[in-house]
Amino acid sequence: MPAPTRAERREARALALLRELGAGDLDHPGGTLLTHLERVHARLGAWGARPALRLAGLCHACYGTDGFATALLPVGRRAELAAVIGAEAEEIVHLYAGCDRAASYPTLAADDPATATGNEAAVAVAFRDRFTGRVHSPDRQSRRDFAELTAANELDLAVIDPAFRAAHGPGLLALFTRLRGLLTEPARRDCQAVLGGRPP
Repeated sequence: MPAPTRAERREARALALLRELGAGDLDHPGGTLLTHLERVHARLGAWGARPALRLAGLCHACYGTDGFATALLPVGRRAELAAVIGAEAEEIVHLYAGCDRAASYPTLAADDPATATGNEAAVAVAFRDRFTGRVHSPDRQSRRDFAELTAANELDLAVIDPAFRAAHGPGLLALFTRLRGLLTEPARRDCQAVLGGRPP
């Protein structure tokens, strides 16, 4: 039997940490928060995401999010999560968790000529950190990771919860259509399959 890879060891340690922090005891659509996190991790894997992004998907709710207030770890304990999943994956988790969605979503693809329209093309990317209030412009790879993780998370909810899909599906399809230049082809196909409408 081959020895586990570094990514597999980190995944096992991340799952142990999530269980220790109570993710398996928190209710979430489709079961518990832990089962949701595992599904997001699996969806990213099915899309061919690299290990750091898959680990970020597994731990994306550790600091809470703009849509899920419960934090498993305070953001002041970032070093603990980084020690388990690695600095790259933790940076993705922190960016995702810190997103002020209402302020940030409209400009994420603003500098992408393939998706920007009208006045959006003249607007700089303005990502607002809900923890600090700081507005900054993450580099393109960070925004690609953010968009891919956002799609994996929201599509999981849309698959699991028909009421969520009915209420939020059209808005999510519009969001992912706007972000199509930041999404991989498998993610774009999944958005279309789950949310319907024109392929983003």
